Amino acid sequence: MKILIVGTGYVGTTTGLIFCEMGHQVTGLDLDDHKIKALQAGKLHFYEPGLEDLLSKHVTAQNIMFTKNSKRAIEENDLIFICVGTPQCDDGSADLTYVKSVAESISIYMNRYKVIVTKSTVPVGTANLVTKWIKESQDEQIPFDVVSNPEFLREGSALHDALNPDRIVIGTTSETASKLMKELYQNFPCPIIETNPKASEMIKYAANSFLAMKISYINELARVCDDLKINVKDVSKGVGLDHRIGPHFLKAGMGYGGSCFPKDVNALIQIAKENGKPLSILESVVQVNEGQPRYFIDKMKQAFGGDLKNKIIAVLGLAFKANTDDTRESPSLNLIDRLKVEQAKVKVHDPIVKMAGHSDQFPVIEETVADADALVICTDWDEYKNLDWERLKLLMNQPYIFDGRNILDKGILESLGFHYVGVANH
Repeated sequence: MKILIVGTGYVGTTTGLIFCEMGHQVTGLDLDDHKIKALQAGKLHFYEPGLEDLLSKHVTAQNIMFTKNSKRAIEENDLIFICVGTPQCDDGSADLTYVKSVAESISIYMNRYKVIVTKSTVPVGTANLVTKWIKESQDEQIPFDVVSNPEFLREGSALHDALNPDRIVIGTTSETASKLMKELYQNFPCPIIETNPKASEMIKYAANSFLAMKISYINELARVCDDLKINVKDVSKGVGLDHRIGPHFLKAGMGYGGSCFPKDVNALIQIAKENGKPLSILESVVQVNEGQPRYFIDKMKQAFGGDLKNKIIAVLGLAFKANTDDTRESPSLNLIDRLKVEQAKVKVHDPIVKMAGHSDQFPVIEETVADADALVICTDWDEYKNLDWERLKLLMNQPYIFDGRNILDKGILESLGFHYVGVANH
């Protein structure tokens, strides 16, 4: 098939390359000149393990091309995936400005029957809106169908997830579009859920919100475990072995972040409010998550006698999770802001993320921890798990470690003379 991907960000690029792997011819359309030039040269404009090698492979083989020419791209492809951003509005709802713009462009350049697929995470009812926007902008009525086909990719493991999906959701009322989508995904040995567009759109929000709920649940439970001197990791393991619950997303830490969970949870809360059915559980999920960095700051203040003023704090990790350069809604940035309010002096490090103009970021961990009164683990990068702690201790002013991801061995660090504080890691 000849497939057009509109939007060459994280979701669009990954989706397009997976279709190349399946033997299809793909065009990536974007209006951002920087992105297009980078992708044409086989270079990713974001970090995702393994994906740049796949990009280089298919650019070289000419299985994928990238362009800013909307007219030609839309005319030449009959299966069009909308993968543009849906940023959060001030009220928590999703901003569909980019989706609407794509729909209007499709209507202008549509020359024959097209199947238009919303891959972006969008509110319930968006497929109907896309249909409406296209029809309103058409000079002549050319037939088309709109399908909801949400993505379920985890940043940091997107390539694996895209090649090995748990399920594929196809939301459409069109037999023609359904047949085409099932043909597209015929080589994936996972369940295919066929439903209507509204249910498909809700599945995406419901899935992400449920996972966010598990994170906030274990984080709130960790606060109780802290007071009772219980190791929350033991609790997580015991609970997670119940097959009805499962072990995933039960790691206590500093809270969730990134481009999906915060935005999607807030969007679902807003959808529920607009329909007069508030989701009080999810409202609590947000409250717990927003309070987790503050809770961790309180643990730090307690260790230093209630005051962090003029303390030099080395923060390891800026990305919201390992194996990505995404800092959107990152708990570490929240923590850094709070540390500055406490008048602490902050030094930061991340192996991938480079914050432009950040004078307190250091390229080497040794420089970051030099003269520090405390070190804080904010991102679970593998390289932070196996540092030469004995050497680093000699560089620090005071040997305090605050493990916001519970990735370090408390016993080993305490045997080296560190004061170790984790998240209910007793």
